[in-house]
Amino acid sequence: MKLDGIEIDRIIEMAWEDRTTFEAIEHQFGLKEQQVINLMRREMKPSSFRMWRKRVQGRKTKHQKLRTFEKGRFKCSRQKTISNNSIAKR
Repeated sequence: MKLDGIEIDRIIEMAWEDRTTFEAIEHQFGLKEQQVINLMRREMKPSSFRMWRKRVQGRKTKHQKLRTFEKGRFKCSRQKTISNNSIAKR
């Protein structure tokens, strides 16, 4: 799969977000968790990648099956409205 720069930036942004699951990234972009890890390793500085991996490894919110809530989803009141991978106009 060939990803353009905008898609790569969005995947990196989603991977950094605590509450965006790897399953959500797979659903939107077709990349499995290991492929996201490989992309992050390739696109980030080594120190940034290590910081991200340390942050993500124990995080239950990055995996759908480990979440404590089953229905609905958490949404921060400060989060911008996003639809189809683009920020909606106000």
